[in-house]
Amino acid sequence: MPARPYSFRIAPFLHNFGELPIRRPNRAPPAATKDGPRTNDEIRNAQIQLIDQGGTNQGTVETVVAIKMALDAGMDLVEISPNTVPPVCKIMDYGKFKYSAQKKAAEARKKQKIVEIKEIKLRPMIDDHDYDVKMRAMQRFFEEGDKVKITLRYRGREMAHQEIGTKLLDKVKADVAEYAKVEQDARFEGRQVVMVLAPR
Repeated sequence: MPARPYSFRIAPFLHNFGELPIRRPNRAPPAATKDGPRTNDEIRNAQIQLIDQGGTNQGTVETVVAIKMALDAGMDLVEISPNTVPPVCKIMDYGKFKYSAQKKAAEARKKQKIVEIKEIKLRPMIDDHDYDVKMRAMQRFFEEGDKVKITLRYRGREMAHQEIGTKLLDKVKADVAEYAKVEQDARFEGRQVVMVLAPR
């Protein structure tokens, strides 16, 4: 028996191809989350616990009634405690509230100082003038809230007279004792001694 033409064998597949179901994604895209509390029509609960613009607790109120009260006062109904049953909402000027919250957050960020470690390099035989300059710089760092890493470096034969360096570091500790404390005591790192001081 002669073989059927190729086009005839594939024809049933082509006929059914248009009837294949269209594949749809399993999950819907996530809903966009709102930045800040829900206000006015975004509050979906049938009832809420209402605090009016004067700060008085009005008890449980129908949400639609509370929204009307807020609009009549030229303000917004703002959800302040969403996790209570019913949620607590307050009549307020939401624009002013949001501006005030942003201002407070900006001020808090300004006050958050990142503590840095500043380095002061000393030599065992430092002269008095250089020592005074370094001490003034150190005091300024402490006033700004920073820590100070003191690096005392020995060169050549100075290693044979380490007691000079030890006395110098003791003098530094005594001179800054009023406004700084030792966070890491003096320790050798190769040919240098490192000590870390922190503001009190």
